[in-house]
Amino acid sequence: MQTQQPLAMLGGLTASEFMQRYWQKKPLLVRQAFPQFKPLLSRKQLFDLAASPDVGSRLVQGRGRDWQMRHGPFSARQRPPFAQARWTLLVQGVDLHSHDAAQWLQNFRFVPDARLDDLMVSWASDGGGVGPHFDSYDVFLMQAHGQRRWRYGAQKDLSLQPGMPLKILSQFQPRWDVVLNPGDMLYLPPRYAHEGTAVGECMTYSVGFRAPGMAELGRDVLQRLSEQCEDELPARLYADPQQAAVTHPAQMPAHLQVFAQNAVQQLLAKPHALHQALGEVLTEPKAHVWFEPRPAPRRIRAWVLDARSRMLYDDGHIYLNGESWRASGADARLMRALADQRGLDAAQWRTASPAAQALLREWGEQGWCHPT
Repeated sequence: MQTQQPLAMLGGLTASEFMQRYWQKKPLLVRQAFPQFKPLLSRKQLFDLAASPDVGSRLVQGRGRDWQMRHGPFSARQRPPFAQARWTLLVQGVDLHSHDAAQWLQNFRFVPDARLDDLMVSWASDGGGVGPHFDSYDVFLMQAHGQRRWRYGAQKDLSLQPGMPLKILSQFQPRWDVVLNPGDMLYLPPRYAHEGTAVGECMTYSVGFRAPGMAELGRDVLQRLSEQCEDELPARLYADPQQAAVTHPAQMPAHLQVFAQNAVQQLLAKPHALHQALGEVLTEPKAHVWFEPRPAPRRIRAWVLDARSRMLYDDGHIYLNGESWRASGADARLMRALADQRGLDAAQWRTASPAAQALLREWGEQGWCHPT
């Protein structure tokens, strides 16, 4: 992606300028970031998604100190009438179910794919919202239909109202107050307090980013690392031939603590294996994502990655949907192009090595990518 080209979606800033000046630093309001924008899916299509058990959705109602939240799926009978005020439907991962949404999300790939999460779409009746809150991750809020009033600002007091089904701020102190029209977009760094309220019926797109906690990421990487290195660590059982008789049997043996510490240190002493484990963790599909296997056709012109596929790479590996492959030379360059472009054209496919073509066919049969 071009990082030095001025972008209307960033108010004329280049991607490099935005990342340097605003990313995780301060908000940015862009009027007509997407001029003459038309919703990528209709209200009916959004509510049809919310009725599916394979799609994450929430319904929020309330104001002030009276809030209710329910998790989907929602049938037509389970949601309030459209004319009823102050309710919101939020649908997660819309990019996984809509080709147009997945394509639109590509606009934000000046941020590493390892950080980009999904597109959430919210529909709200007049006065609808989810209350004053903060997110622990960066977010772009793009108005797709109607109007939404946003109040936002940085504040030190991020304490929450107790006993609420939502994370509602106890003391909300906004600095800015703006109304977004279709095509307008607001970027907010993590932990910026904000509240959005629908002005009439409206639809808002939220581009969210992954911000894994250190404990969570460390746990997942260590678990994957231990699975990878199971055959590489010494096949050695703990032994204590010098262990004396004890008068305090519940006390942890110091030698056993050292044995465990050495085992973990040997896992962490393999940086390439650690990087491989990280790549596999970060490309692991979400729990509700599944792929439909299908036979690859005999004649293939080009390839495109499935919108649900997560693909990354580093200097030595290619990562796709929780699995990894060592890659070097021309094959590595080809697979990196596939990850960056989310597809391969006819010339790239035609000049791929037999091994690379066989791997692509295998991925195609698993439903991870599709021939075109």
